[in-house]
Amino acid sequence: MTKTFSLALAAATAVAAPAFLAASPAMAQTEAATTGGGTQFRGIRVEGNIGGDRFQSEGNHDDSFGYGGTVGFDGIIAERFVIGAEGSYWTGDDSENCTALPDTNSICHKAFQEWGAAIRAGYLVTPDLLVFGKGGYVNGEQRRRIDNAAGTQLVYDHYNADGYQVGGGVEYDVVKGNTPIYANLQYVYSNYHGNSSRQRVMAGVGVRFR
Repeated sequence: MTKTFSLALAAATAVAAPAFLAASPAMAQTEAATTGGGTQFRGIRVEGNIGGDRFQSEGNHDDSFGYGGTVGFDGIIAERFVIGAEGSYWTGDDSENCTALPDTNSICHKAFQEWGAAIRAGYLVTPDLLVFGKGGYVNGEQRRRIDNAAGTQLVYDHYNADGYQVGGGVEYDVVKGNTPIYANLQYVYSNYHGNSSRQRVMAGVGVRFR
């Protein structure tokens, strides 16, 4: 893991850590209400995300800082199960991989913004703590170019690549009320056609509208 990725991961952890630390005493207490009645993991949610971004292609990877946002909707099934759908946006610090070719040319592959749509399902460990997994469709903007040894551009291709994404994490209700505030930590892996992929470890802070 490179220094850039490590710093970005540390920043993501710093955003969510205070919320999870503050939640520890509450998690240690006995549940005072049934999960379905006491939880606030339902309704429309909007969140912002930051974290470490790794783009992989051409046998190499590039690490950078990334940020984005998520909009989703959750519902409760059988008191402890949460299921919903979400749409997401993510972009990194223009991650690019360059690889030398046998003919002395070089190929450079760059990732830009990414849009995703996923189904999310989770289990309520307590009324305030959700463990979840998710999977769905992803579309990422990318660029590929080939240069010769003198630096002259021979091939240029700018396109959008389809693929799939999977991930998971934990989420905690930090502030209760009519518009609850929550924090989460999660890992997301995106795989695009054309032999490229993206990984991110990110923190999120959001609000629910029930």
